[in-house]
Amino acid sequence: MPSPAAATRRRLLVIHNPVAGGRRARRLGAVLELLEQRHGAAVTLQATGGRGDAEAMARAVAPDAFDAVVAAGGDGTINEVLNGLVARGGDAAVPLGIVPLGTANVLAHELNLPLDAEGVARVLAKGRPLPVHPGVANGRAFAMMAGAGLDARVVERVDPQLKRRIGKGAYAVETLARIAAGGGGPYRVAVDGAEPVEVASVIVAKGHFYGGRFVCAPDARLTDPWLQVCLFPRMGRGNALRYLWGVTAGRLPRFPDYRVLPARRVEIDGPVGEPVQGDGDVIARLPVEIALAPWILSVLVP
Repeated sequence: MPSPAAATRRRLLVIHNPVAGGRRARRLGAVLELLEQRHGAAVTLQATGGRGDAEAMARAVAPDAFDAVVAAGGDGTINEVLNGLVARGGDAAVPLGIVPLGTANVLAHELNLPLDAEGVARVLAKGRPLPVHPGVANGRAFAMMAGAGLDARVVERVDPQLKRRIGKGAYAVETLARIAAGGGGPYRVAVDGAEPVEVASVIVAKGHFYGGRFVCAPDARLTDPWLQVCLFPRMGRGNALRYLWGVTAGRLPRFPDYRVLPARRVEIDGPVGEPVQGDGDVIARLPVEIALAPWILSVLVP
């Protein structure tokens, strides 16, 4: 007769990017050691070699081979694994686990996941599956947010080497550079088939955190079957700086010109080919249709 420990032993596929070094690599090593030695988990480790590998690995998982597929990395790696899992169609019920190793770890914050090795290992070994409603942008899934405008141009242009050296500071540097350069937009946003409105930037949120622990859409929740459309209507460098201050200072909801609308489907038009960011990576180009995903994904949480 199997022991209680054997009965609850989880089989985990951990997909990670070996480019991450230093403290992040040590944290992953500590998580894996705790999973195997303390929690008795059966861990299979697969390293990516380039963009798209994490998605392909998650998509290729054989039915019933693992109890969860774990993304070890930042929000971009998690997004790849998410897309690999949902591409499996009816087998998308394989839960997603997360080892937060990124710069912002927005999804981890949204799910209130621990960031320390012991806490991460405990969630992966013992956590419960939480059903969440992702969004899709031109068929590409995202967990937290998608956007067109300033934030998408920043995501497209941010220097990866500077990001590795100074973390979130790289986004601040690139944001100021994009504001100074100007350009982009305007964008026409149609919510649930209504007449389009013209804006300087738009963020379609599934979670309420943005860029870490900043808040753009206070009512957005991963577990709710709704999108929250954040509209930044006024053009110009001065307004871009004002909105940036509003986000970082937590005062954005008090701006009289700022609006957040619930939606099921959003169409964004603008300069053809401009980037659309999703979960901190470019996932589409304008024009784009954003909607709720037709499936639910389970994520391991405390």
